[in-house]
Amino acid sequence: MGTGIYWIIFIGITLASLVVSKLLEYRFEKYSKVPLHLTGKEVAEKMLFDNGITDVTVVSVEGHLTDHYNPQNKTINLSADVYNTASVAAAAVAAHETGHALQHAYGYAPLRIRSALVPIVSLSSKYMSWILLLGMLLINISVVPLQVGIVLFALTTLFSFVTLPVEINASQRAVAWLERSGITNSQTTEMATDALRAAAYTYVVAALSSLATLLYYILLANSRRN
Repeated sequence: MGTGIYWIIFIGITLASLVVSKLLEYRFEKYSKVPLHLTGKEVAEKMLFDNGITDVTVVSVEGHLTDHYNPQNKTINLSADVYNTASVAAAAVAAHETGHALQHAYGYAPLRIRSALVPIVSLSSKYMSWILLLGMLLINISVVPLQVGIVLFALTTLFSFVTLPVEINASQRAVAWLERSGITNSQTTEMATDALRAAAYTYVVAALSSLATLLYYILLANSRRN
């Protein structure tokens, strides 16, 4: 493949990322209008209780769709729209983040791998952009700086792909528990699944985008070396 093909692929993935991002916002807004009897906070707390987890705290954080689980301090961080709202969307997001808490408690292997990669990727990300820029500037003199940048970028790509099974599994745990606990029925379970599927697409596109960029840098380095 030539660089032109890679640019076409990269542009396609970038457009797909924009579409998926808009789809996620649309799904969240749509299912936020479908009421349930528990708020996101209550969903997360009940899911923790039902699974015998007593050392995780559910807290509210600022922002929109900033929900996440922090394994360092064992907190499920829910945005205000999720924390305070009793809707299908809020329940799906809260249960998904609680799914990560379950993964942590049960020692889910992909989560352990991702957690181990976090400090490495965080450190490499601090220097990666500068090293890649230096590699591009010096590419006609030496390809070594670019190769170092490629190794660092490869770590972020690996992290993106390790994230996929972690996110998919958390959604599977969430949907199964929501239905099993009776919080959702057959109709609202499908809605929750749809919302979480849209969220999963964002991780898939991010991983593919990272891979496409990595391949481009590798192609560029190989072309200069040859």
